Amino acid sequence: MAVAHLCSPSLRPIPPLRAAVVSPIGVRLPKHACSLLGGGGGGKRRSQSWAVEFSLAEKTPTKSTVDVDSLVDFLYEDLPHLFDDQGIDRTAYDERVRFRDPITKHDTIAGYLLNIALLKVVFRPLFQLHWVKKTGPYEITTRWTMVMTFMPLPWKPELVFTGTSVMGVNPDNGKFCSHVDYWDSIKQNDYFSLEGLLDVIKQLRYYKTPELDTPKYQILKRTAKYEVRKYEPFLVAETSGDKLSGSKGFNDIAGYIFGKNSSEEKIPMTTPVFTQALDSEMSKVSIQFSLPLDKDFSSLPKPNQETISLKKVEGGIVAAIKFSGKPTEDIVLEKEKELRSGLITDGLRPKSGCLLARYNDPRTKTFIMRNEVLIWLEQFSLE
Repeated sequence: MAVAHLCSPSLRPIPPLRAAVVSPIGVRLPKHACSLLGGGGGGKRRSQSWAVEFSLAEKTPTKSTVDVDSLVDFLYEDLPHLFDDQGIDRTAYDERVRFRDPITKHDTIAGYLLNIALLKVVFRPLFQLHWVKKTGPYEITTRWTMVMTFMPLPWKPELVFTGTSVMGVNPDNGKFCSHVDYWDSIKQNDYFSLEGLLDVIKQLRYYKTPELDTPKYQILKRTAKYEVRKYEPFLVAETSGDKLSGSKGFNDIAGYIFGKNSSEEKIPMTTPVFTQALDSEMSKVSIQFSLPLDKDFSSLPKPNQETISLKKVEGGIVAAIKFSGKPTEDIVLEKEKELRSGLITDGLRPKSGCLLARYNDPRTKTFIMRNEVLIWLEQFSLE
């Protein structure tokens, strides 16, 4: 099965800090207050933080010796081990650490580690840490992507979650006392979230993805409607097409792959087949076969037909929407419209044109086909 690739364990940008109200700097929190840091979701967490602040308003400030900035560096080193054999450093957490995500909760470090161990067995998770930053006097926020393969089902579906974790720091001992996850794909993040459970269930459906070479990408963000991916550069064989759902030019490129080239070399099959429109009027459409990842221009034979060209796709940031069924022209255009509208609503800047990615042989049962409409983005930030 072709899967999303998580290439770099962590990225370390230096983004501007966002404002966060937790408590006045230099005020020692009462022992019960640590459970309020990062508790609940959205407005609930904010109101709890304010409650902490107001409860401390008349207390005499006592400076904490905790170096939260050093904990940021620690998390950059420690969190990439979340699901490997080394694991995270248990001693960095309070024994009564409060963990919450939309469908899971634990109130001890033992329960938290048990949850991690269960995920490793059932889901085989791949974890990518994007950034870590201080977002309050005793608060650190991380952004991550987690791709999981659900092993108990025969088709081993891929589940993708992206989001942030808000981690509270105990000012008395410098250990993490709370850890609350917020998923990008849902609005209701408080435990227990029925929306979160449904988000898990809907990802269990079967999309047939051939076990062939495919362009590599990292999933940066997954919303309820689309994914934002970062593609690595890849090579394609390209010729002109007629429409996004069309097959004009397919046989020409297939001929090149199967040996109609300068060295009569048979090139391994890959997936998907792309059709690309460069503008909204679909005035120019091309069809592309992605080429094996171990090939470069020097190792590829020249096409016999002048209408076929070899080109490098430089990669970049793309938004993708996935769907099954036969990708007729009307359906593809409707998906493109849906995706573009969602991107603009979310404040992103989609480029003109789009691509249709078809992963399957046309003889595949339509209800398990994997099709995607992709739109390149002008720019994207994980802030």
